[in-house]
Amino acid sequence: MCRLFAITSEQPLSPMVVLEALDVMREGHDCSGVGLFLRDLAGPFEDMKDAPILSGIFSDAGLKRLDAFMMDIGFMTKYKITIKVPKTPPAGVPKRDVYLIRAYEYPEEWEEFSQKELYDRLLSLRLKLRKMGEEKEDMIVFSFWPDVIMIKEIGDPTQVANYLQFDRQELHARVIMAQGRQNTNYAINLYACHPFFIQGFSTMTNGENTAFVPIKEYLTSRGFEGYTGYQSDSEVFTHILHFMMTNLGLGVEAYKHVITPLQDEDLQSHPDADLLRNLKRSCRPLIIDGPNCVIGCLPDHSLFMVQDRKKLRPGVVGGKPGMYAFSSEICGLDAAIPYRDKSKDFQPMHLDTAIVGPDRQEVRICSQINPLPPALSA
Repeated sequence: MCRLFAITSEQPLSPMVVLEALDVMREGHDCSGVGLFLRDLAGPFEDMKDAPILSGIFSDAGLKRLDAFMMDIGFMTKYKITIKVPKTPPAGVPKRDVYLIRAYEYPEEWEEFSQKELYDRLLSLRLKLRKMGEEKEDMIVFSFWPDVIMIKEIGDPTQVANYLQFDRQELHARVIMAQGRQNTNYAINLYACHPFFIQGFSTMTNGENTAFVPIKEYLTSRGFEGYTGYQSDSEVFTHILHFMMTNLGLGVEAYKHVITPLQDEDLQSHPDADLLRNLKRSCRPLIIDGPNCVIGCLPDHSLFMVQDRKKLRPGVVGGKPGMYAFSSEICGLDAAIPYRDKSKDFQPMHLDTAIVGPDRQEVRICSQINPLPPALSA
């Protein structure tokens, strides 16, 4: 099993808070790698929330190719963090040339684009850079999006964090997600490392999605270029979330109704029975098989946690107004937010969605047996 930890805080935090929580859960992951997702950034990125930020790993030759390509299409560097590392990495960590985090100025002609066109072009550009990197094995591109940084690496999470200086002030953020990855299903590939991200949506998963193939086939048939890649069977959780909210216009409260719909007998007495029957029928290929615990982040900075019907992967939510965390284990929650009312900790069951909104004031629980919010049920 993997271990997951996510935190949302009014005050910016160091990624080390999350890495330390992962470390106390290390018996649940094999230290084969770590993935880090940062959003609602502080420090130098505080005043450039609209600037797209490129995150990735580059060889020296790849960095030159990147620079030439981006300049040719009119993207100019606004701010960058180039992580230069010691010549000898820790045991198990590959030797790299450059870990790059770079914010860009948009080309002038992009300033006229609608938000949708802008977002679609950012996605296309990220996929093009990824393809360029795969062709020559000189670039690994994790994200290219405003107010988002992603860092992934093979090795012990604590050693990687110290090696890459995750405690630096420039990496402080108000939303942080991280996973200690256990390599159980595939060869190690950083594109298979959680969290996953697409156009403002991110998820990470502890579990195994044995319904991966039909879900992937359904998503790739939608005609949207972002539904691609799939080095991990868990990446589809992010894409289902994106599809549900951007294509179907549903809120996160409906996510469970897509991936784990109610049994037919339970739908009969549900106040939104007609809507949910139609949703279950039309999105049947997106029904997951587990066990899975999923933690996700929405474009508005909300965090959420859901479990599948099997409920065989641990998960707990807790905290205090202004700071809440989602953790695979209570010991991780204790490490990050020790001074909280522990009687209010909540472990979502198979019908629940636990949500902490962007105001970070409470944990809201939605059950599949309850009516959907009016905007969704209309």
